[in-house]
Amino acid sequence: MKNILLPTDFSKNSLNAIHFAIDLLKGDACKFYLLNVQKASSFISDDMMAVNSSATIYKTIINAAKKSIENIILNIETNYPYENFEFYSIVDYDNFIDAINQITISKQIDLIIMGTKGASGLAKTLFGSNTVRVIQRCTAPVLVIPDNCKHTDLNTIAFTTNNLPLFNLQELEPLKECMDKYHAKLKILHVADEHHLAQNQSRNKIFFETHFTDATHDFIDSNAQDIFYAVQHYLKNNDVKLLAMMSKKHSFIERLFTRHLVETFAFKIDIPFLVMHSQSI
Repeated sequence: MKNILLPTDFSKNSLNAIHFAIDLLKGDACKFYLLNVQKASSFISDDMMAVNSSATIYKTIINAAKKSIENIILNIETNYPYENFEFYSIVDYDNFIDAINQITISKQIDLIIMGTKGASGLAKTLFGSNTVRVIQRCTAPVLVIPDNCKHTDLNTIAFTTNNLPLFNLQELEPLKECMDKYHAKLKILHVADEHHLAQNQSRNKIFFETHFTDATHDFIDSNAQDIFYAVQHYLKNNDVKLLAMMSKKHSFIERLFTRHLVETFAFKIDIPFLVMHSQSI
């Protein structure tokens, strides 16, 4: 069975990501771990005053979170009675990233699926801070579901790379599984600018032609200021349903999340965003 971690703060976008995950994985055998992380700094005096004298603040908050998760699970089980799904509730009192990393190891998590708010209007942030930290600091693959994104057949997937890392098949297994499930077309988007030449382009092209034989290859060569907009336009013009990247030192995604670039460009992603992590140095 696949082991899926679903972090939730019970917000609208996190609940949307949970429902997206359920629709995405219909027909698969899955164990879903629904995680809520609490921290003491989030409690205010009114909460404390409302606590019954016979209960601790800790127990009251944890029990309330557990009840909320149980309601989510009950709703899913009611609407998907014939799926081979198992659900587990976890409420932790910890640092958010530490909690996710501990569960990833102890439950052998295959994929983290979480929601986020993307850039909109005059906003200059790509994703929420929790999402960025999970992408950068957690070892399991992460599927990010933008706010209000609804599940559709993922029939066209783009894998974006600046070809600084070299790839191996094991690291790209989540991409392969998604392609197989949806019989998706894969578009490899090679990007280069004045700072990062596509130095491994030929070797990576051979790798994809060997293991992803039907993939098509497109190339963007632009200056650093315009490269993110060029990728965004490519996604829209090619009706891409899912964007995938590899996270590794000097990779395209590292530059995407570099502070000054995120603040400078309102690079909006409104489709699911799969981040896989390289285990090599």
